[in-house]
Amino acid sequence: MLNLEELDGRLERIEAALTMLVERQTVRDWYTTEETAKLLGKAEFTVREWCRNARIKAEKRASGRGAFPAWVISHAELLRYQREGLLPIQTRS
Repeated sequence: MLNLEELDGRLERIEAALTMLVERQTVRDWYTTEETAKLLGKAEFTVREWCRNARIKAEKRASGRGAFPAWVISHAELLRYQREGLLPIQTRS
């Protein structure tokens, strides 16, 4: 039989697990490079490089972190990447 402290601990772990599952399943219109990296199991630096090199379609948006805009990736682009992979390397003319 569980005592109240053990029961409280189990409930806290269950709540944490549910929160994590809800965050994972929440569909958003736009994802930051950090969120995209977590979803794809990649480093944030890698996702930023993909954006910079146009390997995935991304936009620069004001991030509230000073004067520098941050990359954001649309949900549609995230789904496209998961189906098709990275876009081809662009050659500069």
